[in-house]
Order: sequence, then C-alpha cells, then structure tokens
Amino acid sequence: MIRRVLDIVGSSTVLLLSAPLLALAALAIRLESPGGVIYRQRRVGLHGRSFDALKLRTMVQGAEHIGARLAVNADDSRITRVGSVLRRTSVDELPNLVNVLRGEMSLIGPRPTLPVQVEQYSERQRGRLEIKPGITGWAQVNGRASLPWSERIELDLYYIEHRSLALDLRILWRTAAMVLGGSGLYKGQSGGWEGEL
Repeated sequence: MIRRVLDIVGSSTVLLLSAPLLALAALAIRLESPGGVIYRQRRVGLHGRSFDALKLRTMVQGAEHIGARLAVNADDSRITRVGSVLRRTSVDELPNLVNVLRGEMSLIGPRPTLPVQVEQYSERQRGRLEIKPGITGWAQVNGRASLPWSERIELDLYYIEHRSLALDLRILWRTAAMVLGGSGLYKGQSGGWEGEL
C-alpha cells in the first residue's frame, strides 16, 4: 500500500512538472515526422497480465516493420532527430508515468517485457513477474541494455529478493546520474534483447 501511494504521488508530481516539456516534445515529434505522438507496445506485467506500455514516439511511423524491426542500435536510421534527443535524455519514457497511475507499472521494478520474451522464460525467470514492472530498476542502473538478457533477468531477480527502501533510493540516485549522463541506452555487442523500440 505504501509503495502504491508513493507511485501515485511520485508519478503525478513528475507528470505535472514535466507537462510543458511533454507538450513541447509532442509538438516537435509532429512537426518532424507524420504519425502519432504516443507509441504503444504490448508488454507483460504483474503475474503475466498484458498491458500497453506508453512512450513518446522516437522513430519513424511503423518502425517495427522496417529494417531490423524490434532491434534498435545507436545509429539506427529509423530514429528521428527529435527521437534521438528524447532517447538520450529518457524524456521518451515519461508517458510510462501514466502506466504507473493506472496501476500497470511502478516507479521501480524490472522493465516490462514483450510477450515473446516471457514465453522463453525458465521457471526461475518467471519470478520476474512477481512484482509490477518499473520505469527504472536494478538491471537498468547496472548495465541496462548493454548486458546479455540472462544477466539482466538475474539482476531483476536479485532486486525482487532484496527489495528495500535503501535499495530503491540507491536505484533512484543512479537513475538520475544515468539520465544526466545519457549512458547505457542501447544494446552492446554482448547482448540486450531485440524488443526495446
């Protein structure tokens, strides 16, 4: 209950404060390329329930059907100029706060994954679905998409087993540092999973 209250207060506050920035970003997206401002992608959350994760669109319309499809790298030609800035600053993730308000996500937890990813989980890895997915998490601040997928899952499972206020504060602090530094945004040579549009 306490976490839910913090999720509501935190997400509402950030959405309110970032409203002018979101409006400016939405205008820039519309001016640069045709298509909707919000990108929706089906993800799996708590106990395997599906929901539509919301993000600002950072790629050309229909990017998931073009070229590398769900795989995204730093020099991906499908990323728009505005989208590049939004990704580097993580502003594109702000609509996830609406998912938090809806109760589909939390501020902190494993990133929500695609149904096809969940289908490949082992029994142990399914433990990742025991809490709500988050906007940021332990795997996000310890290598993010540069890590092999199996390592990211292990980091998420570590968080679930050791979840505490102290660990949450540590994650928030490191998330802020990552956003300001713009590091770890794309999958590296060692891994990542094709599904981070």
